[in-house]
Parts: sequence; structure tokens; C-alpha cells
Amino acid sequence: MVALMWVLEIVDLALDHRLDRYGIEPRDVDGLDGVVTAPFLHVGFGHLIGNTLPFVVMGVVIAFEGPLRLVGVTVIAALVSGLGTWLVAPENTIHLGASGVVFGYATYLIARGAFNRRFVELAIGLAVAVIWGGALLAGLEPQQGISWQGHLFGAIGGVVAARVLARRRDAQPAPA
Repeated sequence: MVALMWVLEIVDLALDHRLDRYGIEPRDVDGLDGVVTAPFLHVGFGHLIGNTLPFVVMGVVIAFEGPLRLVGVTVIAALVSGLGTWLVAPENTIHLGASGVVFGYATYLIARGAFNRRFVELAIGLAVAVIWGGALLAGLEPQQGISWQGHLFGAIGGVVAARVLARRRDAQPAPA
């Protein structure tokens, strides 16, 4: 995914940023395509660089659970982020970037330990909260040119993914 993001940003630059129109356009039915395309598109290389490191680092941590887990978390976070943004962001705006997925990855890693009740997962979640917690909170603050809606719904998507993908514990037989 990261390679595709970088290739698309190079193509976007060559096309004078014409790919940016394929982002999420809130409450415009034609803008629903952006739910799928927006995570791959960025508003310049600074935006892409800002998303790449946390996307890769947290994605690798999630991938230790297996490639299907990574795909599941990515799809859930992207869909919740994209659809939430489409529903509540201001009209006549375009929302781009993988930061909704990045926020989803972070909250997935933070929340999964609570759902799975595993010490290692709780420790990883704590590390993510310490390292990226400030950025997570700052990303929810409304700012010109920043889609706090994508961040918020991405974070919600991460918690949803942690719940939906929680490992089921085998039922313990009742003591006799």
C-alpha cells in the first residue's frame, strides 16, 4: 500500500495534482468513491511522509498477527473513517490521506489488549499511546486543511476492528 501511495503521489505531481479530486466529497454520492481512493492519495509529499512512518511501523506490528489481520484492520478502519467523513465533514470539501487508517491502526493497537486480555498486547498499546498519543489528540483538534473527521472516525474504526477481530477465548467449563 505504501508503495502505491508513493507512486500515486509522484503521478499526481506530474499531473498537476489532478488526482486529488478523487478524495472523499462529503454527502455527494459521486464522492463515495473517495472512501476507497482517499487513503492512497495525499496533499503533497509532506503529507505523505507524515503518514508513511506511523503507517509502516504500526502496520508491521499488526502484521505480526498475520496478513489477514492487517487486511481486516485496514479495511475496517478505512471504511469507518471514510464513511464517517463522508457523513459529517463539511460539504464542498475534499478529504485525502491515509491518516484515518493510521489513527485506526493506533487505536486498534491500544484497544486490542483490553479485548484480548493479553499482557503483551496491553504493553504494545501503552507504548503506542505514549509514542503517538499526543499526535492522536492533536489530530482531533479542528484545524484549517486537516480532516479531524477522518482522524476521529479512523480512531473509532480502530476500536471497532479491535472488538470485531478480538480473539475469542474458549469457554471455561464450570467447576464441578
